[in-house]
Amino acid sequence: MQNEYDVIIVGGGAAGFFTAINAAQHRSDLKIAILERGKDVLQKVKVSGGGRCNVTHACFDPKELTQYYPRGEKELLGPFHQFCCGDTFEWFDQRGIELKIEEDGRVFPISDSSQTIIDCFQEEVKKYKIDVLTNQALVDFEREDDKWLVTTKSDKFTATSLVIAAGSSSKLWKLIKSKGHNIINAVPSLFTFNIKDDRLIDIPGVVAQDVEVKVLGTNLESSGPLLITHWGLSAPSILKLSAWGARTLADKNYKFDISVNFIGLATGDCLSKLKELKQEMAKNQVGKYNQFEVPKRLWRKLVEASKISDTTRWADLTKVQLDTLASQLTNAIFKVDGKSTFKEEFVTAGGIDLKEINFKRFESKLHKNLFFAGEVLNIDAITGGFNFQNAWTGGFLVAKAISGK
Repeated sequence: MQNEYDVIIVGGGAAGFFTAINAAQHRSDLKIAILERGKDVLQKVKVSGGGRCNVTHACFDPKELTQYYPRGEKELLGPFHQFCCGDTFEWFDQRGIELKIEEDGRVFPISDSSQTIIDCFQEEVKKYKIDVLTNQALVDFEREDDKWLVTTKSDKFTATSLVIAAGSSSKLWKLIKSKGHNIINAVPSLFTFNIKDDRLIDIPGVVAQDVEVKVLGTNLESSGPLLITHWGLSAPSILKLSAWGARTLADKNYKFDISVNFIGLATGDCLSKLKELKQEMAKNQVGKYNQFEVPKRLWRKLVEASKISDTTRWADLTKVQLDTLASQLTNAIFKVDGKSTFKEEFVTAGGIDLKEINFKRFESKLHKNLFFAGEVLNIDAITGGFNFQNAWTGGFLVAKAISGK
């Protein structure tokens, strides 16, 4: 006996729950089921943002918001005009969930707990009598007359509309490919750089602000804070490079050189400033007082790398030492050898080719009433709540489409 539904959603994550809840809100007569392959739902929501759930970002202009998506920028502009970050605030507010904006623009529940978001979703699916079925690993889906026949390892289901919101599962992608969709192969898109270098040893935790970073031999460059870690470099300036350069850096097998400008000045301008300091601070030791707002511990490392001893005074600096220090400050070359996952977040570039999706409805152009939302599409963003916003926007528009609104 088949289980008959109006809507089946494959994937018990953020996009799946959001789609189901909005569809049920639009039309209470819809019989909806969420199928989750594991025994637990909303696991990514639980661990996101260090367990606080980075719900969205305080970016309220659709055009500006698209700039945070290395893949999906063009396609998301129209959808963001339909459901943007401000709508996310309103959606949660209507359900009694208060959100807060942090200094860097990230948005979290005021409780600082992802459980608040999970509880909200669980209450909503209960309210709308949405079936949440676990241990339902998808095996196949196919058209049967005007319905979708969905087969899992243990059951068979039918539905008028099928929504796939199950992320970047390779088995799922293979199944979608067998239905005629082109899949862009996955590569990591949010990672830190592994670097072994004497300049970074013993100073983990140091943050340099307003740093400029370039990947040599490419057009990739970014700016922002830079964090020195036990294994290399991280923070927004690096994460932006990893996102926009996901495929380029994968092709290089994560072995490449970067140039770091710690102070935002051209080398020549920096050298002029250093010559002024040589006059002004003649009797002071070079390594004792950091300049250009470079953190103290990093300043000492760069001075040391310039072959300047601890006791050398500014007045005693040679032309070669000044030139070397200027280069270390504005064009420090580091060899990257490998990558590490950023915190607990694992984001990939890859998924269904965006040319095959109608973004007014997030519907397949190949199969009627087959919809996609979330990471299953070749859309990804930098860290900061943007990947969740893509899930909310996609889920909202899918819900509108399947409910006829």
